[in-house]
Parts: sequence; structure tokens; C-alpha cells
Amino acid sequence: MYYRTLATVGALAFALAGTACSSSSDANRDIRDNTVANEPVPDRAIEQQRERDHDVAQIDERLIDLQRDYEEQMAARPRGTSGSTASARLHDEVSKEITDLKQAVMDLRSTTADNWWDRHERAMKTAIDDVDADVRKMTGLKAAAKPADRKIEVVNGEAVSTAPFTSRRDRFVTDVQARIDGWKASLDKVKAKGARQTELDDLKARVNKLDDDVDHLKAASADDWWDLSKARVNDYIERVQKSVARLDDNR
Repeated sequence: MYYRTLATVGALAFALAGTACSSSSDANRDIRDNTVANEPVPDRAIEQQRERDHDVAQIDERLIDLQRDYEEQMAARPRGTSGSTASARLHDEVSKEITDLKQAVMDLRSTTADNWWDRHERAMKTAIDDVDADVRKMTGLKAAAKPADRKIEVVNGEAVSTAPFTSRRDRFVTDVQARIDGWKASLDKVKAKGARQTELDDLKARVNKLDDDVDHLKAASADDWWDLSKARVNDYIERVQKSVARLDDNR
């Protein structure tokens, strides 16, 4: 009887000890869970802004390198001479490109989800008009009819669209795609050789690049605003880099 009583007491003590350990373990787990839950979670908007600032910093570095290359090209030119007329014209064009590029980088700093499309569309229209002018020069064709400009309102100096993004995007893509298809058909009929062939190939490459950009834009959403804006400025830098490289070829 005595031993049974001891066994019973021992079993009860073991059970109580187990319960206490379990309760202690649960309490510790709850404390850990509460600690994790109460830890500050980085604000996604803040993280996104940091990423955008990092992107702009990288673009600034590319612009500085480009500016340095251009200045070195200019310093290497013989003083007191302007070179050939074609060479002088090329330098003027590159100088203007760099000025416009600086403005594009500056605009990128103030680009937001609200104003990005008007800036993106305006920049693409400028590129489209430049290609159109070169295509007409190469083919001898008259200027193609341009789609009617949409009406927009201006708030605090910024253009603001009253149409849904997808509607504006689809209309723009449709208009530009029609022009691209027309350019390709016209350029395919051009016969050239030598320097003119090189110019023709370069122009076709520009048309194809624009075609790729428009194709990518077809599936874009309003949430892609920063990636599209950043990519456009980076593409601009690459184009100007090629122009600066041409200065060395025409020295």
C-alpha cells in the first residue's frame, strides 16, 4: 500500500512537472511570436523610393561618364578648326543630344506615378517624329498623317489625363504600330549601297528598337511606371553614347 501511494504521488508530480514545462514552453513561444509580430516592418513605399534613388544614382554615373567622354572628344579636336561641314554638324547634334539627355535625367527625378505617362508619351512622340523625319528623308516620301492629339487638362503645370491608363495606352500603341508598319514597308523598298546602306541599316535598327518598345508597352500596367521611365532614360543614354562614339570616327 505504501509503495502504491508513493508511485501515485510520483506519477502526479511528474505529470505536474510536465504540465509546467509545457506551459512554460507555450509561454516562451508566445513571447517569441509577439516579439516577431511587434518588430517594425519596413514600409514598402520607403523601400521602393530607396530603390528609385539608387537607380537615379546609377544613371547619374552613366551621364557623368558620357559627359567626360564627350569632353575628351572635343579636347582632341584641333584648336582653331571646325573640320568638315558634316563633322561640325554632327558635333552640334551630339551637343544638343547631351543637353536634352541632361533634361531627361532631371525630369526622371521628379517623375511620379501620376505624371509618368504624359512624360513617357511625350518623349516617345519626340523619338517617333525623329524617326519619321529620317524615314521620309531616306525614302523621299511625304510626311505621314499624324494621329490627332488627345485633349488633356493641366493641373499645377503638369499634364493630367482624364482617360483611363489602359485606354490611353491602347490608343497610343495602335497609332504608333501603324506608323512603324508603314516605315518598315517603305524602307524595304529602298535600294542603297556604301555609306547610304549603312545609314539605311541604322535607321532600320532604330525602327526595330521602337517596335520592340511598343510591343513591350502593350502589356504594361500603370504599376510599371518606374521601370518603363527608367528604361527609357537608359536607352537614351545608350543612343547618345553611340553618337559620341561616332565623333571619334569622324575626327
